[in-house]
Amino acid sequence: MQPLRRGAAGNAVAEVRRMLAVLGLLDNTDPACADLFDEATELAVRHFQQRRGISVDGSVGTETFVALTGAHWRLGDRVLAHEPAVRLAGDDVTALQVQLLELGYNVGKADGVFGSTTAEGTRAFQRDYGLVADGICGPATLRALRQLGRRVVGGRPQLLRDLVAVAASGPNLLGKRIVIDPGHGGDDPGTVYADITEADLVWDLATRLEGRLSALGVQCWLTRGPNLGATDEQRASLANEAGADLVLSLHVDGFESARASGVAAYYYGGGESSSTIGERLADLVQRELVARTGLVDGRIHGKTWALLRLTRMPAVRVELGYLSSPVDRSKLLDPLFRDTAAEGLLVAVQRLYLPLGDDPPTGVLRIPAVAQQ
Repeated sequence: MQPLRRGAAGNAVAEVRRMLAVLGLLDNTDPACADLFDEATELAVRHFQQRRGISVDGSVGTETFVALTGAHWRLGDRVLAHEPAVRLAGDDVTALQVQLLELGYNVGKADGVFGSTTAEGTRAFQRDYGLVADGICGPATLRALRQLGRRVVGGRPQLLRDLVAVAASGPNLLGKRIVIDPGHGGDDPGTVYADITEADLVWDLATRLEGRLSALGVQCWLTRGPNLGATDEQRASLANEAGADLVLSLHVDGFESARASGVAAYYYGGGESSSTIGERLADLVQRELVARTGLVDGRIHGKTWALLRLTRMPAVRVELGYLSSPVDRSKLLDPLFRDTAAEGLLVAVQRLYLPLGDDPPTGVLRIPAVAQQ
């Protein structure tokens, strides 16, 4: 959809204002402003985006509109079921997933999408409670959920499952399955400076990282070719179909001011849920890259971007410097710097699987020594 920004008017703006008003973010009682994207609307959109882990720009594009549409659903408003042809999503699905997770049922992460894993978790709950195990959350299932408290105490069930799964897979990278996502591509060059494009830089970085991982016996997939592109939904689908253990999405940033600089890492987080292993991997990636490259520390952040939300496995997006910054750009154009960045990403992945007692300080681990153990 064409993004809606301040100054826009019409039926689409009126619908956005109505949804913001339902969420209590906007006073929509003045009929003179009912279809006008004014300053108050922009502030309300920014508030909603910040609360939902969406990039805060004050405009309503596809991602923000979808999130607004899903935000008005409350658990019990409709019957929830897995329909492969129509992706059912919304805050009511998130609420169901959170309740099932708190009861100890595995529905993956609470991403607000009623997929096959959520349906199976619902069936497991229904079987335990003596209901018809059809995987459909209707009135009877809702009544049962309301009558129960948490079964699992003393920790977060999904966190415990994730930690056990990582520990059980062992410290060796041999046989691990990792999807590397070079951002943009095809008709979308990403950030551009002169004849330098983000798509080309991250493709080069992705191939360097792929070579290092493959040398250690990791099964790697790239989400696109050197001159091709894909939507975030397609990239997430590839990772899910591959049954990957992790996803690393590679980007560089850009800004209107040349003073903006640094590296930042993003994981799935926002609203009521987050990816705990994704957050840990993002932290490891961030610390290794800052220590090894000397880039400014832009820290880690939880976001609900499509690739982070729709992947069933932990996913991390890295923004490796600003192409608009003279300092960062000079580093990004240096092949040795990209080698260093690839090594830092590799080390971060290795550290994720090491027992905490064996995890070395940031910036000192050398993979050959680990691989020979």
